[in-house]
Amino acid sequence: MQFKWNYKLPSPEHLQAANDLAEKIGMSPVLASLLIQRGIRTESAAKRFFRPMLSELIDPFLMNDMDVAVDRLNDAMGRKERIMVYGDYDVDGCTAVALVYKFLQQFYSNIEYYIPSRYEEGYGVSRKSIDHAAETGVKLIIVLDCGIKAVDEIAYARERGVDFIICDHHVPDDELPPAVAILNPKRTDSTYPFKHLCGCGVGFKLMQAFAKNNGIPFSRLIPLLDFCAVSIAADLVPIEGENRILAFHGLKQLNQSPSTGMKAIIDICGLTGRELTMSDIIFKIGPRINASGRMQNGIEAVELLVERDMKHALTIAERINEYNEQRKDVDKQMTEEANEIMARIESLQHQKSIVLYDVGWKKGVVGIVASRITELYYRPTVVLTIIDGVASGSARSVAGFDIYDAIKSCRDLLENFGGHTYAVGLTLKQENIPEFRRRFQEYVSNHILPEQTQQTLDIDFELEFRDISKRLLSDIKKLAPHGPGNPKPIFMTRNVYDYGTSKVVGRHQEHIKLELVDSKSAMVVNGIAFGQSAAAKYIKSKHSFDIVYTIEENTFKRGEVQLQIEDIRPSASEN
Repeated sequence: MQFKWNYKLPSPEHLQAANDLAEKIGMSPVLASLLIQRGIRTESAAKRFFRPMLSELIDPFLMNDMDVAVDRLNDAMGRKERIMVYGDYDVDGCTAVALVYKFLQQFYSNIEYYIPSRYEEGYGVSRKSIDHAAETGVKLIIVLDCGIKAVDEIAYARERGVDFIICDHHVPDDELPPAVAILNPKRTDSTYPFKHLCGCGVGFKLMQAFAKNNGIPFSRLIPLLDFCAVSIAADLVPIEGENRILAFHGLKQLNQSPSTGMKAIIDICGLTGRELTMSDIIFKIGPRINASGRMQNGIEAVELLVERDMKHALTIAERINEYNEQRKDVDKQMTEEANEIMARIESLQHQKSIVLYDVGWKKGVVGIVASRITELYYRPTVVLTIIDGVASGSARSVAGFDIYDAIKSCRDLLENFGGHTYAVGLTLKQENIPEFRRRFQEYVSNHILPEQTQQTLDIDFELEFRDISKRLLSDIKKLAPHGPGNPKPIFMTRNVYDYGTSKVVGRHQEHIKLELVDSKSAMVVNGIAFGQSAAAKYIKSKHSFDIVYTIEENTFKRGEVQLQIEDIRPSASEN
């Protein structure tokens, strides 16, 4: 991957504003500069950013249909109706189901949860689940992280005497399902001030409203915030506004007092005793929760998340961990096969998008493969598998390009689709794949901008090694939690040299462990460059080079600073 480095020298006005803010609140000018880049210019705004308050959560009753949803839930409980909590089989759906089920179960016992089988029922609300609900006496289904496009299915449920409350965050169609209430901040008529909640976040807002309506103290909701943090991280929604508040306090809960099921996952991941970050969720916790739905059935993930007995929770966690190991093997094989297909495409260099399919690929893993191919070739990508003449799969996008609109432009060829700007699920008949590929590629070619065809590293600040310290690391931690909308700060240092001890490491010798000095100090700085062993020869040549990096805490030496190198290139003076 060749990155484009995007760095603009800060203006004198920016530097002066940073110095002023730094002096007012006693922080480094570097941190103050990072705040100003994020639109935070005053002392009071900085304090709110550093200490997000649960009291600043938005009134849940500002969401369309919230009053109707709470009234229907109260009626169901008053009439002792059976309630089903239903969700998607991914991390967002499973955490959402666990949150709503665990909270309501404290006050009401006639309740169950349901996760559809990816392989038998597919995505979203299934007729099989509706039949199960009707036959077991369920009168109300709260559906989470899906349902916004289930027009026919929810109409069928009404015929069978089953009501729906939809809690979703995916982009709706013009026609909404005939549910009792539709909670979705992306509704075109939405009056809710924040549009970027995940599915678990919408479920949390319903529980917040239910608690408020019934005089239940908000403190009863706080133990469930670890689910919110996990879903926000795993679903890659912007960590700003209300999401920042939920993620900040959810991480606090995850670190200080996680639910039993979460504690079991943390133990299985080998993360016990560490301060957990959003990266730990994305790369360790989330994949294990997802593995249940990818390889078997997501209901096991919910069983784990609602479990109260630690011994039983560890048993489930170990089983889910095994699913994750199986997923890794399948993922590796499918990615290798996808790359072999890519190598045979002669016109690849002229294509602005990628559509791949194979009959043998596992349905639950195509989304991961789509992400890997997108990352490797940096083009909007669709990866499909074919079962009984029906192709289903996932689409992933590059920064700034709306792949939902691209897929929507081909909707007449599709059986179903849904998602948001950067990720879409879709199904279509096998015979429609060639025309879909042609039209999708045509749409991307006509709409993608030149700057969206090359991955960019947006550099926040240029540092010298003498600027890097434990205090700066501590300052950067104050900006957390990181993610879309609030990425980790990226720094650049020019004219650095190998100290003489850098070496290639890793099982396949794919990484570089670095010890570096710059041209202006004798300070030695440690770094790690993952997957960049190709640069090792140049690094050892004694020529200078420039690096772009994030500043991290060394996992093995707590408190020690380590650079995570994102990219390396020869210095201008060496060209």
